[in-house]
Amino acid sequence: MGKILIVDDDAQLRLSFEKILTAEGHKVLMAATGESGLEIVKNDRPEIVVMDVRLPGMGGLEAFKAMHEVDAKLPVIIMTAYGTTDTAIEATKLGAFDYLLKPFDIPEMLSNIDKALSASKFMRSRVEIEPAQEGGATEVIFGRSKAMQEVYKQIGRVASTAATILIRGESGTGKELVARAIYQHSARANKPFLVINCVAIPETLLESELFGYEKGAFTGAVNRRIGKIEQANGGTVFLDEIGDMPFSIQAKILRLLQERSIERLGGRSPIPVDVRVIAATNRDLETALLDGRFREDLYYRLKVVTLNLPPLRERVGDIPILAKYFLKRFSDEMGIDSPGLTDKARDVMESYSWPGNVRELGNAVQKGLIFSRGAPICAEEISQAIKIETDTLVAPPDLPPDSIEEWVKASLAAGGDNLFVDMVDQFSKILMTQALLNTGGNRSQAAKLLGLSRPTLLAKIEKYRIKIEASIKGS
Repeated sequence: MGKILIVDDDAQLRLSFEKILTAEGHKVLMAATGESGLEIVKNDRPEIVVMDVRLPGMGGLEAFKAMHEVDAKLPVIIMTAYGTTDTAIEATKLGAFDYLLKPFDIPEMLSNIDKALSASKFMRSRVEIEPAQEGGATEVIFGRSKAMQEVYKQIGRVASTAATILIRGESGTGKELVARAIYQHSARANKPFLVINCVAIPETLLESELFGYEKGAFTGAVNRRIGKIEQANGGTVFLDEIGDMPFSIQAKILRLLQERSIERLGGRSPIPVDVRVIAATNRDLETALLDGRFREDLYYRLKVVTLNLPPLRERVGDIPILAKYFLKRFSDEMGIDSPGLTDKARDVMESYSWPGNVRELGNAVQKGLIFSRGAPICAEEISQAIKIETDTLVAPPDLPPDSIEEWVKASLAAGGDNLFVDMVDQFSKILMTQALLNTGGNRSQAAKLLGLSRPTLLAKIEKYRIKIEASIKGS
């Protein structure tokens, strides 16, 4: 939950915000003027600000400028009942996180607040490399293997440059942490850092999310809207899962990298932007090139500086220190002393392949700690935690329809940091596999049956590693 400052001269609106946001678990600070809001920013350091444009005395945009002089990373959501295109553009150029018109939709506002809090967390949460003390709540990149020492050197070499970076590695290897470490050691560390997950945002919305749109660009575009890339002007954009980016949008990313400009949807004039791009993928881009799902020119533009993160199975010697770190971290969170691991538990850890890499190891240690009840975590508890992880990552293909509810209940009982995403992925894999079987492996027909574009289906086949029998010929 976050600390949120509301700046508006409407007392009723401030109280409404306080009631709604407090119910969501947030701490709410309030101010009626830009001057008092600025003092709160100086003294109480809120995580985000929601502020009206028209204020008595110091205006909203003037207060916004002053707040960013105090804290350049502070996400500010601007709102007004007197919206004009010029005001929206000016607010965005100054670095506003978003711009909303009154009266606004409450769920939309809450969604924007959640996004702003996440952005604030990403920008402020320090990523340490090999801290002096193993443990604590700080996010770290751990590993003393030769492969990880090379990663640390590469982070140091590229952080101070303006080069575009491509981070490659399997899911769970820490690509986002490495991206944040590069940002935090760069010359843009005091500027915005925005994360765009190319898989999490539906294909139909991704382009407008990235580049924004002009009024009238499509049905429902009643006002001009600034995209995330333009919002991050002067800072850094992290394009996660770029290997899954729709082919149609890749050309616009190429233009951004080559010409340092973008065009909003429905726009006709290029807009210059100054952003550093860090991209990441766990996909085989070379195969995607051959399949026509990834642009060759974008591929070569991205791979000039590439950081390859090793999977955990290739640095087994790092498993004990990673386990020790996670034990200390989760023990501190639970308010207990770290119970340690038995030798046999370490043997189990070092013999397992960890397909989910460091993320899966952390989840297994956390589960083992919960069920160990203060005693040293034993081999059986680690084995059970690994089994739970495997059960939640591998879809149950033989479940009859009336067992789906039981599967959901069992998965919820097992828990997991990414339970919703994991379960959606599992069900998606079952659905797509069955669609391919129903169509004899014909990918075009399967895509039509599922209501997907063929490139999207091909990307999902690769993502879920769906295997089609050799005897089945797909188009």
